[in-house]
Amino acid sequence: MTGTEAYFYLVLPAFLFSLWASFNVKSTFKKYSSVLAKRRITSEQAVNAVLAYNNVYGVRTEYISGELTDHYDPKANTIRLSQSVSGFSSIAAIGVAAHEAGHAVQYGKSYSLIKLRSAIIPVCQIGSNAAMPLIIAGLFFSFEFLIQLGLIFFGTSVLFQLVTLPVEFDASRRAVTALKAAGILDTEELNGAKKVLTAAALTYVAALAAALANFIRLIAMFSRRNSR
Repeated sequence: MTGTEAYFYLVLPAFLFSLWASFNVKSTFKKYSSVLAKRRITSEQAVNAVLAYNNVYGVRTEYISGELTDHYDPKANTIRLSQSVSGFSSIAAIGVAAHEAGHAVQYGKSYSLIKLRSAIIPVCQIGSNAAMPLIIAGLFFSFEFLIQLGLIFFGTSVLFQLVTLPVEFDASRRAVTALKAAGILDTEELNGAKKVLTAAALTYVAALAAALANFIRLIAMFSRRNSR
């Protein structure tokens, strides 16, 4: 496969999939943001319920600006909820908040893959930033070793996305299990929360697909170059 073929068969479809996944998560979140939970439990209360169900304590919850900027900060042991989630009682807000609580539970329970992801983040960040400069320098100076090193570094971004995917699915699984067990959401509401979380998970699938497609394209380009 040539670099051009890889672009049309892999990179372009992955790019279009990423666009769709981004649109899908926003539209799904918007849809279920207008559906209030029957028990009127807020996102913060949902977080506490997920943590309590898993016997994880001491995690703080605070507000952060932006849309869908929700995340768990393991260094501060803090869940940060965005302006469309914090304080709201919608199915979408509860689902997203519970998902972030799922990440806190992963750390609290020493989940192996979250520990692996945390360990490789520094290496992956360096690799992601250095990959293209190394490849460009290798092309400019006709230094094959730099190109190969750049490809290896680019591969770390693929590795990060590969490890991230099961971590995200596991956080959602923990969230849904706790919401059901604690009676926060009924069956119909849980289905709505699952749709929100599935839509969010697909953005990580898209990120992995894009990283892998670009990695294969780069390998195809330089393999063909070396065969001339």
